[in-house]
Amino acid sequence: MTRSRLIRSAVRLSAIALATLVSACANETLLPAGPVTTEQSTGTTGSSSAYGDETTGAAKVAGIPNPFADQPASASGGREVIEKPTLADVMLTGPLPEMSWGRTDAPVTLVKYASLTCPHCRKFHIEVFPELKRTYIDTGKVRFILREFPIGRTSGTATVALRCAKPEKYLDLYAKYLTQQTSWVSQEVRLDPIFAVAAQVGMKRSEFDACLQNQGMIAGLKWVKDRGRKLGIIGTPNFFVQGKLIKSTLGWTEVRQLIEAELAAPGAKGASGAAATAAAGR
Repeated sequence: MTRSRLIRSAVRLSAIALATLVSACANETLLPAGPVTTEQSTGTTGSSSAYGDETTGAAKVAGIPNPFADQPASASGGREVIEKPTLADVMLTGPLPEMSWGRTDAPVTLVKYASLTCPHCRKFHIEVFPELKRTYIDTGKVRFILREFPIGRTSGTATVALRCAKPEKYLDLYAKYLTQQTSWVSQEVRLDPIFAVAAQVGMKRSEFDACLQNQGMIAGLKWVKDRGRKLGIIGTPNFFVQGKLIKSTLGWTEVRQLIEAELAAPGAKGASGAAATAAAGR
């Protein structure tokens, strides 16, 4: 093979890898406020489903039962969406603990809904999160919450493994899944590459395999995703900044402006405190 043919072949392979990465994140949609990775507007079936195709709940991937059966919206007459969720609505938690960093009583709470296969989520984590952590989280001004919103079975599988990591390793593994997307993301679920990333934080294969069978964990993750939908989350990354929904990506300039505006607001007391006050007044 000539040098020019080798170069053309390498270029084609790179293009295929990039296309696979993007397609694994479901439909790419440009919203007026910026790009997000969205679910299919027709429902949750197929490869864009949060936890796989509900019509094949008994299907197996490499010998592992598919744990990601997702109830179609049509089965319940459509999904309920809260038109204007309150801060108390946003801060409601389910069976799994919140994965958060920063003071629980910080004056500003920022919630990020993320899918591990989402390139926009990777960009935010690489370009924005370090400055956010240094400037606001570590200084006690912001509580940062990560909530899982997996899009596609590949993302769903990795998300279960992520939740099975030790709490102190969660953020580390989250970063590894995002920054190493090209090594494990594909249209078909490949357990070995997904495990290879988890192994980097000390997870054993037996622990990984057991995770995929952990129905309690899976049910908890489904609660997080379903609750996100009810709050109006349409894709990733979507954010709540002190209870205000933002359905777009955010750069550092936008994040800083939003946080500073909340810090400057009179009577800022933090999302947890405000939500508790609102709940008590009902």
